[in-house]
Amino acid sequence: MNSDGSTNKGMIWGIAAIAGVVAFFALKFLAAYTFWPALLLAVLIGVLVAILLWIGFYRDDAEAPEEAVSEPTPSPAATPPAEKPAVAAKPAAEKTTAKAVSDAKTTASSMMGDAGSAMVTQKKAEKKPAKAKPARKPVAKNGKPPVIRKARAGGADDLKQLKGVGPALEKTLNELGFYHFDQVAGWRKKEVEWVDARLKFKGRIERDGWVKQAKTLAKGGSTEFSKRVKKGDVY
Repeated sequence: MNSDGSTNKGMIWGIAAIAGVVAFFALKFLAAYTFWPALLLAVLIGVLVAILLWIGFYRDDAEAPEEAVSEPTPSPAATPPAEKPAVAAKPAAEKTTAKAVSDAKTTASSMMGDAGSAMVTQKKAEKKPAKAKPARKPVAKNGKPPVIRKARAGGADDLKQLKGVGPALEKTLNELGFYHFDQVAGWRKKEVEWVDARLKFKGRIERDGWVKQAKTLAKGGSTEFSKRVKKGDVY
């Protein structure tokens, strides 16, 4: 280690700062980290570089007295007093270096743990943003539900899978503008009343539970009645 301690400290922190800046830009633009995780990891890398450099300089400085012992001294009388401090300095220097390494590992482990926790928290937050459900339009004043002129691409759903809907009633529903299960599943009370008023058999929608059945069928599920229709046991 140089005799000028302040120069070494400045050099160590300068190198550490450069390493931290390089690490920040690499994490931010190459690894696609967001600002705060990239900054936290860059600071951690800079501190680790500083610790490793400091340990290297410190170890060289601690081993210097041991090398001085091996040099011959001009006076035999002065040799015993000079050997005792040098021998004692070695274990002390090793203990100090070992303690510095242990403290550095503890600090690095703690900072890595904090950085890891921050990254996990951020990934959980970014994982699946909550999807806001689109607001449903209010029921029309006359109670008429939304209708379409023709079936969507892929063809109309088999409305006969709804209990109580036969070929003739399915045709009537198509003429009114209803071709798909999700349309029926979205009917509200006034809208049910509007459709019911245009059917020959009143009260069938609620009595047979069309809306509930349609919700299941619209999600790709099936009901006991729809299974029978698919097997050809009905109609």
